[in-house]
Amino acid sequence: MRYTAIVQQRGKWWMGGSHIPGVNSQGATRDELVENLSSAVHEAVEMNRADALAAAEGAYEEIAIGPR
Repeated sequence: MRYTAIVQQRGKWWMGGSHIPGVNSQGATRDELVENLSSAVHEAVEMNRADALAAAEGAYEEIAIGPR
């Protein structure tokens, strides 16, 4: 799955945010920002998955879905 982010340089820092709520980061370089955002997206998706699994009651099915 691919996600998009908005990134820009502000002074000496690179700043960025994703469409996933709470996934924002910064870095001293663009590459560092991209690495930080990638890590933050992965963590957010895993936390959301854990929340969804915790909310499941009884038998459940895990399916892959993608963008439209």
